[in-house]
Amino acid sequence: MTSTDERWAEDILALLAGTPGTIRALLQRMPRDLLHADEGEGTFSPFSVLGHLIQGEIHDWIPRVRWTLEHGRERAYPPFDRFAHIERIRGRSLEDLLTEFETLRESGVKALGEILEGGADPDAEGLHPDFGDVTLRQLLTTWAVHDLNHIAQITRVVAHQFDDEVGPWKAYLPILHH
Repeated sequence: MTSTDERWAEDILALLAGTPGTIRALLQRMPRDLLHADEGEGTFSPFSVLGHLIQGEIHDWIPRVRWTLEHGRERAYPPFDRFAHIERIRGRSLEDLLTEFETLRESGVKALGEILEGGADPDAEGLHPDFGDVTLRQLLTTWAVHDLNHIAQITRVVAHQFDDEVGPWKAYLPILHH
């Protein structure tokens, strides 16, 4: 890898490694009603976001990295069910899910570090079932930005639970502007 690629890889690994602590800090002491609040049918609560992140650790990110390196553009990634987590999290405790996410992410970051240190080409091509040609760099960058997107989603969902109570200050709170 070039020095630019090495810096990119370090940035991605750092972002990915930091997500579990951020999610734990956001959710660990969150009141139950906020933890399970959402933005309507088909949307994720903060608790659901955690389940979705776990599902991605198991069935999406590292499996797609390996798929890219093994199959390139010859075979599209298997589809990912963005809502498969719903059954997985039913009846489970927040602490159990936080611990599972931390464990899975630690393994994922370790595996990714080994893959990148092993000389994987960030520009290796894969085939997404909806988008067509993609690169390993795009996949990995999407993984990190996906985390950031869901962190923002958690804060937005919670903030919207107080939409009416902020009064005129709403004008200064872009998180409340849809």
